[in-house]
Amino acid sequence: MNEIQAVFSDLSNSLSTQVLGQPHLIERLLIALLADGHLLVEGAPGLAKTRAIQKLGEHIEANFHRIQFTPDLLPADLTGTDIFRPQDSSFVFQPGPLFHNLILADEINRAPAKVQSALLEAMAERQITIGQTSYPLDDPFLVMATQNPIEQEGTYPLPEAQLDRFLLHVMVGYPQVATEQQILNLARNEARNGRAEKQEKAAQLSNRQLQEARSQVLDLYLADNLEEYLLQLVLATRQPEPYGEDLAGWIQYGASPRASIALDRCSRARAWLAGRDYVSPEDIQSLAFDVLRHRVLLTYEAEAEGVNVDRLVAELIARVPVP
Repeated sequence: MNEIQAVFSDLSNSLSTQVLGQPHLIERLLIALLADGHLLVEGAPGLAKTRAIQKLGEHIEANFHRIQFTPDLLPADLTGTDIFRPQDSSFVFQPGPLFHNLILADEINRAPAKVQSALLEAMAERQITIGQTSYPLDDPFLVMATQNPIEQEGTYPLPEAQLDRFLLHVMVGYPQVATEQQILNLARNEARNGRAEKQEKAAQLSNRQLQEARSQVLDLYLADNLEEYLLQLVLATRQPEPYGEDLAGWIQYGASPRASIALDRCSRARAWLAGRDYVSPEDIQSLAFDVLRHRVLLTYEAEAEGVNVDRLVAELIARVPVP
């Protein structure tokens, strides 16, 4: 484990003490940061989704902003707009909340398609265009969008093409009883101490260290036969017939090449975070669920049988031979 890996290990440990019961979400946040991508998180309210990205913002050289998506939101509420100044009869650009490093897009499916597309354009292009002028966004730029799986009334579901822009689709579950007891203690201590603990400034990860970490992730060793295995997993979602007729009846549309790129990058990032200098089959299998969950479209027959994408991915992992 080198110096930069040790810094990220400390960062992960520090986040784990502040965001209890969500080690999976913390790991995926760090993977998205290293792979320079965005997260779509689905889970019930009150599961520390906001807290996780907020605490991450405190530990890196970045500013954090939370946007609550509502049906009456406008694109200019995200991107900013030109404001007229009567003093000198000129227009001055007023930046919107997207000009922050870490963005929490809370309940993204509550806003109309026009607002969703404004956010997703910023995610894809890393710039915002107002009128004739384009404004580049700062690096790092990470969006964590959340969806509430409970209430579906009055929502605007994200189209498949827009879902594909997200690097990972993470499911967040309820914590265990023992963990929830620790959460109670943490909440009590924070309430008792008020803002006293905030005086202790957390050690921050510099932008230079982050760029160095990303460079090391891209250079991490991935064996040729494992790269072939990674591709076969993704290709099996498009051509499932060799692995069973039942799978062929489940899949309507398979994953795009963007899934292969995401799985490659994220597998390297996971191995790097674990302190290894090579990618293992376990890295690929662990991330296959989050990479493919929002990119594979099931048939009506599969949904009628109660099959979900997670079960499909589990079957693919079981049937595609590991080198």
